[in-house]
Amino acid sequence: MNRSRFGVEPICDVLQFAPSTYYAAKSRPPSKRSLDDAALKVAIALVHKQHHDVYGARKVWWQLQREGFDVGRDRVARLMAELDLKGVKRGGYKTVTTTPDTGVERPTDLVKRNFTAPAPNRLWVADITYVWTWEGFAYTAFVTDVFSRMIVGWRVGTSLATDLPLSALEMAIWARRGQSLDHLVHHSDRGVQYLSIVYTERLEEAGVAPSVGTVGDSYDNALAETVNGLYKTECTIPRGPWRNAGDLEIATATWVEFYDKLRLHGSLGWMTPTEFESAYWERQQ
Repeated sequence: MNRSRFGVEPICDVLQFAPSTYYAAKSRPPSKRSLDDAALKVAIALVHKQHHDVYGARKVWWQLQREGFDVGRDRVARLMAELDLKGVKRGGYKTVTTTPDTGVERPTDLVKRNFTAPAPNRLWVADITYVWTWEGFAYTAFVTDVFSRMIVGWRVGTSLATDLPLSALEMAIWARRGQSLDHLVHHSDRGVQYLSIVYTERLEEAGVAPSVGTVGDSYDNALAETVNGLYKTECTIPRGPWRNAGDLEIATATWVEFYDKLRLHGSLGWMTPTEFESAYWERQQ
């Protein structure tokens, strides 16, 4: 750094280094380790970019292993630090999209905070979250299959009317066309949208059993809240601000495809939701 100011040999005299050591280091070819690190940095940067810049060291490490790289997690963390690559961190997001309807009889809570399922189409959870745009608040409704964590239905809109979650439900039913919904439970919070007549009638028409949380806090629909949190952490916050709901809808479609087909989930044994469901159906054959 100070070669042009003091010269190499005077600096070596003061720091008690032999000038030959400096010149040897400058002329020495790169070590195998440094060459391997350089190649790994390219692979790490590519994995980070392909996964929406949201992966931390642990998930980048898992993805590299899936791609055949024999590398340690600490090394990945070190190289990511050198590249100034970081994973996103989830924060606490308080949504105000649930307005309980105390005048309507609620379905029984069939889940009781047990968010597990033995197979696809046994338990879906649904919820709505909000996103600020320059044109006002937009709202996103999700329907998630608990078995594989797959988002089977979603919709973005500018109103909290029942049409929003109903459209997400219709997408979920369409996505599962050809599959039986006879043993399916649909769980939601106590929002008026999910207790509306048109919504409950659509569930009944599809042969789906409704379930509503009893207490009314986030734990009663914890898995759906988790999806909302990931959506904000990985999509809406780092890529905002948003001009309008149309721009948000395009970004949401891209994120949902990433979430279902590319994102590794620790709860699924570091598989994607698509891979996890495919493995289940293969076992049934």
